[in-house]
Amino acid sequence: MALHRKFPALLALEPDIAIIGECARPEIVRAKMAAAAPECREVWIGTNPNKGLGVFAFGDYQLRLIDAYDASLHYIAPVEVTGPHPFNLLAVWAQNANENQRKKDIPGPLRDALDLYQGFLTDRPAVVTGDTNNNVIWDKPGWPMNWATTVEVLEGLGLISAYHHLSGEAQGDETTPTLYWRDRVKDGPTYHIDYTFVPEVWLDHIANFAVGTYEDWCGNGLSDHVPLIVDIDGDSVGEDQPVRRRK
Repeated sequence: MALHRKFPALLALEPDIAIIGECARPEIVRAKMAAAAPECREVWIGTNPNKGLGVFAFGDYQLRLIDAYDASLHYIAPVEVTGPHPFNLLAVWAQNANENQRKKDIPGPLRDALDLYQGFLTDRPAVVTGDTNNNVIWDKPGWPMNWATTVEVLEGLGLISAYHHLSGEAQGDETTPTLYWRDRVKDGPTYHIDYTFVPEVWLDHIANFAVGTYEDWCGNGLSDHVPLIVDIDGDSVGEDQPVRRRK
């Protein structure tokens, strides 16, 4: 929320692509900014103009919401990224249940999106990233929405969590939170629910990975979430890399 006052912190990360949950429509953000709005391109989806999902592109990158976008999968945006290093992006702010559905009865929008957009995620390198509102610590036997099952589906598509690959930690055993929930204090309830899944063939080309600190983000009153920062050495990946690593 209130991205207009947080944009300087975002720009300090020097992103090529940024995925922002709980984001107002770009024209609202620009109108409220005290300084001149930065030059960028964006895709935004949602029904509440003050709280949707935004994808922002900077520099030479361009974005396009694909024609097959299904608005019934709330806050899941399949975006074609073009520019110096093109790829397909599934941006996520997962709303896993509503007043008419219980978590144990539904697979959730992300799982549905992985089925619907399977071709989009496999016809060229793809990234799935954002706020999933899920973790294996909440899995229950037989529940369709279990995060472990979603991870298996993603890995079946050749997509691996950058955090878990680099940290060596298992799903559910994360030592670094991405959400300082409710009280927004460092020793309060914390969870790891934001992820970036990249093609397996990109793993050896991750130039930098970081999770934002409590002090820089929550402690400064910017957000209860901290950012995931993934830098890929696109030049070393090359255009002729396969979508998946051959085994």
